[in-house]
Amino acid sequence: MHDSTPDSTPAALVYATYPDLRDKRVVITGGGTGIGSELVTAFAGQGAQVWFLDIAKEASTALADALAGSAHKPRFLPCDLTDLDALAATFAAIEAEAGGIDILLNNAANDDRHGIDDVTPDYWESRMAVNLRHTYFCSQAAVAMMRRQGSGVILNFGSISWYLASNQLSLYMMAKAAIEAMSRGLARDLGAENIRVNTVIPGAVRTPRQQALWHTPEEEARILAGQCLPQRVEMQDVAALSLFLASNNARRCSGREYFVDAGWYGA
Repeated sequence: MHDSTPDSTPAALVYATYPDLRDKRVVITGGGTGIGSELVTAFAGQGAQVWFLDIAKEASTALADALAGSAHKPRFLPCDLTDLDALAATFAAIEAEAGGIDILLNNAANDDRHGIDDVTPDYWESRMAVNLRHTYFCSQAAVAMMRRQGSGVILNFGSISWYLASNQLSLYMMAKAAIEAMSRGLARDLGAENIRVNTVIPGAVRTPRQQALWHTPEEEARILAGQCLPQRVEMQDVAALSLFLASNNARRCSGREYFVDAGWYGA
């Protein structure tokens, strides 16, 4: 039996097991809440060593404690990714502790709405810093370690929003579109060094933040009407795709965009 109606409780998703992910050193940005928290949970469940970065200290500490029974308890590192000095210091601390990074998931972002007349130069810079800039510099820091070990995986997180031309998200969509170009460029530059780079593109994912702020019953009806599959995309669906792309099962996947959006073409 599957959840074929919009208001049904989603069936529990059992993640596939990827033995090669066990003990891998995984770094996840924005891992304290939302999709990021499910990424932390999923990779910890594979037996990976997980370090996750966030500014949400209370939620992140609670998550790490909740997963204390994992093969490796996830490590929460407070870090404001818009502060490039703090970012560099955090990656240096991970290298000192772990000796390197095998997998980086650049998940952190903020999709605050904005009207075109309200955008100031300072707001522009803040949106690029929180949604785009750190993705490059986190990748740069991880690549320095991956090169030394001769392998690595980087997953950058995009968004369905710019494919749909969503309202009041012009700067967010700009940043997310740029991430896809960044991923392709990095994949080309790093492929010869056995480092894979891909973009994960979630659709309208049912997260606590989205449900609280924007996914009203009317908005949910609009989303479902635009999707090929009449079920909501859950955080677990994004994590399941990410596990695959990070694993050796995706060893020939690089420089591409992978959607998990239930076939959403707008409505």
